[in-house]
Amino acid sequence: MKNLLIKQMEVGPMENFVYFIGDNETREVVVIDPAWDVPHLIDEATKNNLTIKGALVTHGHFDHTNGVEDLLKHLDIPVYINKHEADFFKFNWGNENVRKAESGEKIKVGDIEIELVHTPGHTPGSQCFLVNNNLVAGDTLFINGCGRCDLPGGNVEQMFETIYNKLMKMNDDTIIFPGHNYAEKKSDTLKSQKLTNPYMQYENLMEFVGKRLPKIR
Repeated sequence: MKNLLIKQMEVGPMENFVYFIGDNETREVVVIDPAWDVPHLIDEATKNNLTIKGALVTHGHFDHTNGVEDLLKHLDIPVYINKHEADFFKFNWGNENVRKAESGEKIKVGDIEIELVHTPGHTPGSQCFLVNNNLVAGDTLFINGCGRCDLPGGNVEQMFETIYNKLMKMNDDTIIFPGHNYAEKKSDTLKSQKLTNPYMQYENLMEFVGKRLPKIR
């Protein structure tokens, strides 16, 4: 889609990716996982003549959400977080701004439609954002990796279900945009990831669990 805008920005000490996604013609965008340096994000929007119309949160971990409260001091915008994540972390961001989202819900930014896809495993309410054949995956799927499942709210069986029965069934041309800059590539196609990502190579749940969960000594 010619008017689709995706801007990937690395911020903070944990190599987080923050994204602007929106309409290149109207210059309206949402910001995904606002964290670490909100003044920088607002400055980037201003420099590029972008209007931030909302925020999307992939999951509730601090390194992906520590800028939400600051952002809401500057902008009166909705913040979309999956309902399971909102109930698990119980953020105090102001009820008037928080939208508890359902899986499959779609939001529009200009003429761009973004689908919110519930992808539990890393956390109960992890969600990815699908627009055309582009998937912002947060900490669900990295380039040649996937999110941890041993933190509070993590569930390795749900992660297996998410990867094998949701993500891997998407179009092979889908471009994966991860939540961290953990690899040589900053994005990759799903087709390529099926060949190189070790977490997409397992025959069954037990093999996946043996790889993803830390070994107990």
